[in-house]
Amino acid sequence: MIFALDPIKQFEIHKMGPTLKIGNFDLSFTNASLMMLVTVGLVVLWLLLSTNKRSLVPTRAQSVAEVTYEFVADMIRSASGKDGLRFFPFVFTLFIFILFANLLGMVPFFFTTTSHIIVTFTLAMMVMTLVIGYGVYKNGFKFLKIFWPSGIPIAILPFVSLLEIISFFSRPISLSVRLWANMLAGHILLKLFAGFSIMMVTAFGMFPGLLGALVPFTLTLALTPLEFLVAFVQAYVFALLTCVYLSDALHPGH
Repeated sequence: MIFALDPIKQFEIHKMGPTLKIGNFDLSFTNASLMMLVTVGLVVLWLLLSTNKRSLVPTRAQSVAEVTYEFVADMIRSASGKDGLRFFPFVFTLFIFILFANLLGMVPFFFTTTSHIIVTFTLAMMVMTLVIGYGVYKNGFKFLKIFWPSGIPIAILPFVSLLEIISFFSRPISLSVRLWANMLAGHILLKLFAGFSIMMVTAFGMFPGLLGALVPFTLTLALTPLEFLVAFVQAYVFALLTCVYLSDALHPGH
């Protein structure tokens, strides 16, 4: 019972199948790998089913897909301008993958891949690699203007540039930690309150235990819809900040 109520146990990674190592790297298939494949599979299935029979009068599934498409496109246009739409496939993929991964983590006995810092940091590094790579490709040395803002008095320009450099290279850390910490904390709270409810009944018997379990059970019910909201908000924030960072690659120094 103690292990079943352990709020950290839900984040443990378990191997599924034989161990596969290449040098010092363990490439074994795990429950995290499985959930990422499930996430990708569900996204592909949803898009195929919702767009398979497109019509002028959309079905509910087609309407949801079109609204999601326009939602991401408007986010890119507002944060990066029309030029940013060239990155639409990348941003849309990021948003949908994170959203589905967050939501699947709310299903009992499922694994939350975004509750692991290595996953969110990898996604953040993908973003920063694209920003730096495309920024240098499109602008050359002019890309360095993001560290040398225009309109700043020359007396404080070196100090501002230093802050810009620190801010830029801390982006993948803040981007990954924000998503990881929110998903980790939310799931821990849900497991703690749900565990308290079970412990009350186990420790004090049925009737007094049910009375004692009323408060943590109510908090669990209240936090569940909030956690669904957090799942969407965190996917949105990650995608929005990606658009903001891509704007630097498109328009350095602005």
